[in-house]
Amino acid sequence: MDRLRGKVAVITGAASGIGAACALRFAQEGAAIAGLDIAEPPEEQWGKLKALTADVDFQAADVRDEASVEAAVRAAAERFGRIDVLLNAAGVAGIGGVDALAAEEWDRVLGINLKGTYLVSKYVVQKMLKQGSGSVINLASVEGLEGMQQQAAYNASKGGVVLLTRSMAVDYAPQGIRVNCLCPGLIETPMTNMLKAEELKAVREAFIKLHPIGRAGQPEEVAAAALFLASDDASFVTGHALVVDGGMTAGRRLLDLE
Repeated sequence: MDRLRGKVAVITGAASGIGAACALRFAQEGAAIAGLDIAEPPEEQWGKLKALTADVDFQAADVRDEASVEAAVRAAAERFGRIDVLLNAAGVAGIGGVDALAAEEWDRVLGINLKGTYLVSKYVVQKMLKQGSGSVINLASVEGLEGMQQQAAYNASKGGVVLLTRSMAVDYAPQGIRVNCLCPGLIETPMTNMLKAEELKAVREAFIKLHPIGRAGQPEEVAAAALFLASDDASFVTGHALVVDGGMTAGRRLLDLE
């Protein structure tokens, strides 16, 4: 339970979903937590974090805004003295094909999912370079590896995250900084709760059927994979897109055969 003892983790999207689950898991493993989010974290969640460690901080930040990001990263570095792990978990969904997709919606999805990952990485990596070490984990998606119906902006943003990850891995490996990404399938989070609406239940059921394991995943299951990439257990792993998808990208089942 001490795989991150003495380390400092900056986590974006820390107020909910996968980011919140990672904050809790990293704290359980001994890390100090600097959470960044545009929304305030719920008191219950923040209470759980504070029960695990006194070394916890939260900064309100819009990952699309460079000045906001720079200030939040600077505050985290000043509070804790260093940054050992960055988890870029801030993200939004987007629906629509290019024929009907508004330019504003394209900008919103790409701005948070891809530009936000770049901006936070920019200022955290500057700190890591001075230390000569660090682990960056970007939250991509299985939809960054293969296309999905009516997901043009989301697919583009997450595909960009995968290749940004690999580019960063090549750039910073000589300086002791590892960069990897996670590619989850359908995970039960506030972002995917919209699929539980009556008019979208058929979509949700079809999506779940794409996962041979037969269910959606939980944020804690993604957090467990993130912990591996953040820890020294992954010391020889960089540039990797780790799928956490219940077998979705492994292949397709056609029939249930006994």
